[in-house]
Amino acid sequence: MKFRQLFFAAVLALLVPFGAAAQERSIIVASTTSTEQSGLFGHILGPFTAKTGIHVKVVAVGTGQALDIGRRGDADVVFVHDKAAEEKFLAEGFAVRRFDVMYNDFIVVGPSADPARVAKDKSVLDAFGKIAAAKATFISRGDRSGTHAAELRYWKDAGIDLDAVKGPWYREIGQGMGAALNIAVAANGYVLSDRGTWLSFKQRGELAILVEGDRRLFNQYGAMLVNPARHPHVKAADGQAWIDWLVSPEGQKTIADYRIGGEQLFFPNADASRS
Repeated sequence: MKFRQLFFAAVLALLVPFGAAAQERSIIVASTTSTEQSGLFGHILGPFTAKTGIHVKVVAVGTGQALDIGRRGDADVVFVHDKAAEEKFLAEGFAVRRFDVMYNDFIVVGPSADPARVAKDKSVLDAFGKIAAAKATFISRGDRSGTHAAELRYWKDAGIDLDAVKGPWYREIGQGMGAALNIAVAANGYVLSDRGTWLSFKQRGELAILVEGDRRLFNQYGAMLVNPARHPHVKAADGQAWIDWLVSPEGQKTIADYRIGGEQLFFPNADASRS
């Protein structure tokens, strides 16, 4: 009898973790490399899960890839930073609604020697024009991310036909922000970065912030629930709970509280206009 009791106790002990795992609430969020590599998710996911019991599995890729994941229904929520692409995603019926969550800004980082002489330029367009004219090494993410989309916009607005002028000086890497910064360090080149990833980046070599503060460098992040009418398997209630927490006073404060070296990386603005 004692052996039988021990046997059934051992079986139950094995089954309980499987049952618990099966009942675990979780969602998939397709997001940008900047939110992950800046350390923001490491800061905010714990408090959200503690409050709701919902675990968040992050797929960190460029914004274009994150939206493609949403289009396929392989994520419950997208959390990205290319408003034009987000609004297109929404208009195509792949999302229910778009929510402003937070913002930071882009910066132009480059070698402290500054061969293109862009330091202290107040205009990112002037800086890009000088980099192209000098054929100074520039590292492009080339990955359809929100940062890459912004970079292409700046070349165009500066009146530069990138296809006509690009050469060995312009290096497209098809990788995330952290990799782009690492390659810029190795090549002693210029790169467009979001400020959050830059602040969390440790091995800066001879790179420094050279251009900042232009209103064009504003970088808005938005969150959208993938439309369950398009993809019925989307976990709509739990996905919306994540978005509701992000834009709630608690979520917004948690975002604002994330700092590196005393400097705030992201600025909540959920009260901004919503689509």
